[in-house]
Amino acid sequence: MKEIITSKNAPAPIGPYSHGVLVGNMLFVSGQVGKHPSTGELMTSDIKTETKQVMENVKGILTDAGMNFTHIAKTTIFLTDMNDFASVNEIYGSYFTGNYPARETVQVSKLPLGVNVEISVIAIK
Repeated sequence: MKEIITSKNAPAPIGPYSHGVLVGNMLFVSGQVGKHPSTGELMTSDIKTETKQVMENVKGILTDAGMNFTHIAKTTIFLTDMNDFASVNEIYGSYFTGNYPARETVQVSKLPLGVNVEISVIAIK
């Protein structure tokens, strides 16, 4: 049985998808971008600010599912410019305290809304 997770602490989906889907003890979180949930503003002034907003959006969805960053088993990071890797990694890493999840980071030619970074996660409770 699956449960749809919808969060007021993440921006509304821009397409036919859910913030997250909880199946048993596994949460699949859709890719999040640096869009502020309450204002709808894209936080793209710099890559660190943008990444922080992405992680805060992920945090909101995790929280609404009764989880936190310690529950994340796998992440995928999409970047439009691999030169941003170190800055994204710095902000991303600040949300974890060891026992880091598995991860891949890939460069893509374009992301929705013209953003620079998108992150999806799989968490297990």
